[in-house]
Parts: sequence; structure tokens; C-alpha cells
Amino acid sequence: MESTPAPSRRAARDPQLTKGWTLGRVAGAPVILTPSWFLAAAVLTFLFAPTVRGISPGLGLGIYVVSFVFVLLLFVSVFLHEVAHALVARARGHEVTELAVTLWGGHTAYSGASRRPLDGILVSVVGPLTNLLLAALCWLAFQAQPTMSIPALLLYAAAFSNAFVGVFNLLPGLPLDGGQILESAVWAATGSRTTGTIVAGWVGRAVAVGVMAWAIGWPLLNGYAISLFTVAWAALISAFLWSGAGAAIVNGRTREAVAGLSVAALAYPAVTAPVGASVSDAVAAAQRAGAGHVVLVEADGHPVAFADPVAVAAVPPAQAPSTPVGAVAVALPPTAWVDASLRGQEMLDVVAAATRDTPVLVVTDAGRVVGLLDVSLVIQALKRARGR
Repeated sequence: MESTPAPSRRAARDPQLTKGWTLGRVAGAPVILTPSWFLAAAVLTFLFAPTVRGISPGLGLGIYVVSFVFVLLLFVSVFLHEVAHALVARARGHEVTELAVTLWGGHTAYSGASRRPLDGILVSVVGPLTNLLLAALCWLAFQAQPTMSIPALLLYAAAFSNAFVGVFNLLPGLPLDGGQILESAVWAATGSRTTGTIVAGWVGRAVAVGVMAWAIGWPLLNGYAISLFTVAWAALISAFLWSGAGAAIVNGRTREAVAGLSVAALAYPAVTAPVGASVSDAVAAAQRAGAGHVVLVEADGHPVAFADPVAVAAVPPAQAPSTPVGAVAVALPPTAWVDASLRGQEMLDVVAAATRDTPVLVVTDAGRVVGLLDVSLVIQALKRARGR
């Protein structure tokens, strides 16, 4: 039920979709039913069956049919929760990549990070508000029922479950929707999204502990026996929340480290030389500019290759004046360039798109070639950032 913005590497051009069955499309994205949902549906069906039996004991196996209808109503509620996230995310400029219904409820994934705190608040809050609205409508319909019939029971259960889903998701801790609202609120107050993420992540861990404390403490305070079943479910939910909160904290710190990466800091200085230049001319141009790399350009200044330093060094000095530098060059595809001003996640997105055909990119500044960017250095810098 949480709305989970997909990392930028999960761009629409190459989405890594959750495994499952596609039921349709909403906001241009597939709606995926995961295999784990069937486990949740079976457990919930058997858990709700005794309640149905208490209202209509003569239904026989029909008890499980009615119980499964409740599960389907809950499925619809989760689906509408995710649809609300998806529609608002698209309205705020994101590209929705998937809506998934899972063991724990569901998630909505979309590409690109929120540009403003308000975007994160609006995308996150609509899911729980949808459930609270459904709870109110089901409650009003339940109140209109003359007796506690099967339809009345389903309406009552739908009202209660939607109210629980809405309120629980508004708890202020990641990975819940309320945590994303808190993240955006702290971001707005401090100007730092990373601070918001870390604060909401730690609050999420507190919520995880609180769930376990409630499962054990509530019955003790009220003189009831502790239910091992309730404690087991609380432990699973707490583990899910703790893991999600921890991942959010790590992602927040990684995002801050990634923001410090830049093309200008990672690129090698380079000079240009005509395609027809000799090895000696290219080497002399690089030495005059204090650069260690040479980019070969056509007459119009368009880069088409770069000189391989190892191959250049292997040319005998006596043959360097007569050896075309093109003979020791590596060709570049037309898309192998990147702007020197790029940094952070935007840089990673551009580099990822441009390096499908080459491991080296030409760095330009206002259209002028100023360097070469070895993608392996970007990968190393990214690994160091993620390891901090």
C-alpha cells in the first residue's frame, strides 16, 4: 500500500517490472498481480471465515465463498489506493512504470524523483485518503442495512479494513505513505531531501518497534492472553517496516553522495586534433594543452574517435610523424558525448543512456570538446558513494 518511487535506473525505456500477471493498464503503466497475493488471499479467506460462520452458520462451504468475496473487496480497495497514487504521480510529471498488488498490499512505481516537497506529499496522501473515503462510503451503506446480513457484514468489514489501511498508511514512517509525507515535510522545512529521508526512515524504525510493542503490550495492559498468531503477524509486519526504513536511510545517504558526483570532476582533460593529423602532431597538441588524451574531430568539429594512449605510446618515435593518428584511434558512435555541467542523478541517467554503445564519452562544454569520460570511473565513483 505504500507508494514507492522507482529509482531513476528504472526508467520507462527499460523498466524492471515486478514478476506477476498483468491485469491491465492504468496511467499508461501495467497493473501486476503478484503470486504472493494468492498467499495473502488464502490466509485472509480462512481468517475471515469464522466471522461469516457466526452470522450465517448454515452456509456450509459457502462460508469460504463469502469470505473470499471480502478478500476481493479488499483487493479492490488496494487497487484503488494504488490507482490514486498513479494518477496523481502522472499529474505531477512522473512517468508511472507499474502498479503491483503484493503480499503486503501493493506499491506504485514511477520514474524520476519528486522535484518539490509538495509533489511527494500529494502523491503519497491520496492513497490513504482514498481508503478513508471508501471506509466512509461502506460505513454509510452498512448503516442503511436493516439487519446484520451477509451484505451488511461485508460492508462492515470493508469499512473497517479500509479505515485500518488508511490510518496505518498515514503513520509517519518510511516505507509507509505517512513516512513519505513526513520526508517531504522535513524536506520543505530544512531544504534537504536527504535529511527528510533519514528522519522519516528512523521514525519508520520506531513505528516497526511500536507494532511489536502493541502486539505484546496491549493484551498485557488489558489483562488478556497474548496471541501467538497476532505476535507472529506483528513480527512479520515489523520486519517489513524495519527493512523498508533501513533501505530508505541507506538510499537517502546514497542519494546525497551521488549528488556530489559530476562529469567535470570525473573526466580526463582532452584536446582535439583533425582526423588526418599525425601521431606526432596529436601528441604535441596534447602536451601544449597539458592534457593526456586526444579526441579526433572532422572539419566541422564533430568528434568521431579518440586516440588510444596505449596504442599511441607503442608507435616508434621515428614513425610518429608519418603515422596517421586515426590508425591508433577508437571510433565513437554519434551519441557518445556528455555535457560537462551534468552532475548527480541526471549525470548517471545520461551516462547510462549514452554508454550502451561505447565505454568512453566525449565531454563537451558549450559545444567545445574539453575531455573524455571513462564510464568505468563513473561506476567506481558510484560504488564508493553507495558504500559510504
